[in-house]
Amino acid sequence: MKYKKITEAPSHHDNLEQLDTLSLLQKMNEEDRKVPDAVALVIPQITRLVDALAERFERGGRLFYIGAGTSGRLGILDASEIPPTFGLPHERVVGIIAGGDTAIRKSVENAEDNSEQAWKDLQLHDISENDVVVGIAASGTTPYVIGGVNQAKARGVLTAGITNNPGSPLSLAADIAIAVDVGPEFLTGSTRMKSGTSQKLVLNMISTALMIKIGRVKGNKMVHMQLSNDKLVDRGVRYVVEGLGISYSRAEQLLKAHGSVKAALDAGK
Repeated sequence: MKYKKITEAPSHHDNLEQLDTLSLLQKMNEEDRKVPDAVALVIPQITRLVDALAERFERGGRLFYIGAGTSGRLGILDASEIPPTFGLPHERVVGIIAGGDTAIRKSVENAEDNSEQAWKDLQLHDISENDVVVGIAASGTTPYVIGGVNQAKARGVLTAGITNNPGSPLSLAADIAIAVDVGPEFLTGSTRMKSGTSQKLVLNMISTALMIKIGRVKGNKMVHMQLSNDKLVDRGVRYVVEGLGISYSRAEQLLKAHGSVKAALDAGK
């Protein structure tokens, strides 16, 4: 039975070119407000994925995002934030996009239609059964993503699929299907809008919850963040001040001596 492709359904809004700017923005916002509620419905599936990831990370496993276009870029964005925010090496969470690095900024024609390439890209990282592959595709039909998920799953790698079409081929292929039904886009078929927003929220939840589960957060603080600029150093000092109840100057000394908020807190106990 053919599934209903919600991402291609006609918008609930029409004659957009006849609307004034205020009305356009209000109607966009009206649609955007539906996204968090749609994400809330798939929290049980996200929970399964995070728990499975945490178990594998404790064994040295890694998280791979694969996607094309906007979906691929969102995966790369989430992966790129892990080292500065949580202090893990960049190879622990990896974003891979159809068409390679060129596709991050510019569209690479037909890259998403190659169903064999994602697995070739994953093999460059010596992927193993300790790893997890998360395919991201709003449509749920992108050959690059589905091919990568199928190949990984066939080799015993846990897979998940983030899509905006329940019942799509990606949902059926993945071990864990995270299908966020945000309804038709404001601009028909433009999945960089609500679909993209939902993907960003889900990715935030996956990576942040995972980092908390594996001990990269203390209380509500990013105690393993990279101290790569003055703003972050100041934030780190303030975390140490709060954690140890000491002066700013003493906290600054500890942070400089030990190189991370976690190490400074441990040393100051």
